[in-house]
Amino acid sequence: MPNLRLNPPFRVEHVGSFLRPERLLDAARKVKAGTVTAEAFRKIQDEAIVELVRFEEGLGLGSITDGEYRRRLWSAGFFDAVPGFGLREGALGAFRNEQGEVTTVPSPYAKQRLKRTRGIATDEFSYLKSVVKKGVPKITIPSPPVMHFFLGPRAVDEAVYPDIEVYFDDLTRIYREEVADLAKLGCTYLQLDDTALPCNCDDHVRDEVKKRGEDPDKLTVTYTRLINDAIRDRPKTMTVGIHLCRGNLKGAWMAEGGYEPIADKLFNAVDVDAYFLEYDTARAGDFKPLRFVPSTSRSCSAWSAPRRPSSNPRTSSSGASAKRRNTCRSSSSASRRNAASRAAAAAARCSPWTTRGARSS
Repeated sequence: MPNLRLNPPFRVEHVGSFLRPERLLDAARKVKAGTVTAEAFRKIQDEAIVELVRFEEGLGLGSITDGEYRRRLWSAGFFDAVPGFGLREGALGAFRNEQGEVTTVPSPYAKQRLKRTRGIATDEFSYLKSVVKKGVPKITIPSPPVMHFFLGPRAVDEAVYPDIEVYFDDLTRIYREEVADLAKLGCTYLQLDDTALPCNCDDHVRDEVKKRGEDPDKLTVTYTRLINDAIRDRPKTMTVGIHLCRGNLKGAWMAEGGYEPIADKLFNAVDVDAYFLEYDTARAGDFKPLRFVPSTSRSCSAWSAPRRPSSNPRTSSSGASAKRRNTCRSSSSASRRNAASRAAAAAARCSPWTTRGARSS
């Protein structure tokens, strides 16, 4: 069923990466092997994006993404584009699957003073906008906390950034510059992808944060500030949503646990217009944290995505959003009666809808 809303966030949305078509994966391998030129590879990317855009338009989606087809990893577009980032092992949140297998991945750290020298997602947005015929082009970038949480104090070279606040200032300035340039290009819909905040809900991860000398609750406050600083100058014409995900690597995940530890700050202090919340497995917890959703405010979303490597992106589920100012007022009296009824009302108004798509965080 087509979206009936004209402006974002929409009732049904795709929130992340689509699985790459085989010809795109094959071309990427050939580029690495030196048998396909960068120019030829970009043409293949262009063709794949156009095909995906037409697919999304055919579904009647209100927002249209490029599936993050130009990125080798959902977050790599950011630290590949900003000089000064390197990779370090020893990050929190190792991936684990249902068989108990564990996979660790490196995380970005600042090995030099950071400075934005070119666009991060601007080229991606420009091409997406040029091929969208119906719907609102939506671009995604990793959220600022992703550039700190998984390494914590080791997210910077201390010789370069002896004061972590200087790093945070540089980081949020880069975001503001990117947001400003996206706005100039006509971007009206930006999605921040955040794996840090939901991982900070996992009891085991929170214990590890404490062991490295940090307070997980204070980090939530810090990350709220970083997100707000990063988007504070966005124009009124730009809708900003935040997508929270516990990670997805071929069906493996990084964290478990409901949103309770971060819910109050998330819903009442993070200055975004929409929340895209992972609720596809029991690992995401129940709907009780939604009692913190204000009865009159921006928007709340629940979403579902495939977690198994065998999932078909053309037949699996994505996400949904429910505009708070249209849906929450009717349940405000119930929410005042007790927390349980408020959580139930929030769950009802934020229940997932289904569309096609796939998240590959």
